[in-house]
Amino acid sequence: MEACIIVTYRCNAKCHMCNTWQFPSAPAEEITPAIVDKLPTGLKFINITGGEPFLREDLEEIVRVALTKTERLVISSNGFYTDRMLALAKKYPNIGVRISIEGLPTANDELRGLKDGFDHGMRSLLGLKALGLKDIGFGMTVSDVNAKDMIELYRLADAMGLEFATASTHNSYYFHKYDNAFNDPEMVAREFEKISRELLKSRKLKSWFRAYFNHGMANYVRGGNRLLPCEVGTDMFFLDPYGKIMPCNGMDREMPMGDLTKQTFDDIWQSEQAKKVRESVKHCDKNCWMIGSVAPAMKKDMLTPIKWIIGQKLGANKGA
Repeated sequence: MEACIIVTYRCNAKCHMCNTWQFPSAPAEEITPAIVDKLPTGLKFINITGGEPFLREDLEEIVRVALTKTERLVISSNGFYTDRMLALAKKYPNIGVRISIEGLPTANDELRGLKDGFDHGMRSLLGLKALGLKDIGFGMTVSDVNAKDMIELYRLADAMGLEFATASTHNSYYFHKYDNAFNDPEMVAREFEKISRELLKSRKLKSWFRAYFNHGMANYVRGGNRLLPCEVGTDMFFLDPYGKIMPCNGMDREMPMGDLTKQTFDDIWQSEQAKKVRESVKHCDKNCWMIGSVAPAMKKDMLTPIKWIIGQKLGANKGA
């Protein structure tokens, strides 16, 4: 099972595709490390996100506790607070970090509403790499505005020896956005397909599975049905800043399974409310294609992406 911990809704950025920064959580109301300690042990993966996680003054303690619960931990950040990030990485060199870079400098700073945001993000990435962290990279949320920058950012990440993660704009309660839309979905889909083809050229097996993920992104942008089942609330869950256990952050409304500030995790996970939420997930028609829900699905059904990868590889060889 995998988890995502939203440690705060506070954010120093003003992203065009997300209004979370307009609805910040109050520090006094946010979950404490003791609440994080109530999560089950033996998780495969935890993503710490926000808002901007590095606005939490006690993030180091949250990370210390979370590391006892999981095999792998990655923090998602806009990379602005370089000194705080490097200090944490020095203490916990086994963590992963994904920094949101939304395009080349002008596009990134405009989309993030963060002056010199690209420079801060790159300085953080370079600093983390200099420290020897292995699990670091870019994360990009793709829209019509920045889709054409995607291939350049991928090549930059590849040249730097960094990971490259993609997502697309979404609408949900989490983002406080319901008007994100693609003006030219076919153009955006083709840009995702470019990344997919580039990843298939890699000698790394992991890159081939990422190629399948980006193939799924193109399908999502075109309005296609989800390529793999979504089992959020079963394979993975979210913990929000107030202690609510949620199936995901992609739905149109909040669907709490329980409250970790008042209940044990096991009581929440086995509750009737959790069962009702899982039934709602089964009937969700949003067809989201986010890495948080897709990664567990790919691990559960590896045959489907493997068949696609083989088909693509054979097709490329025939065309050579």
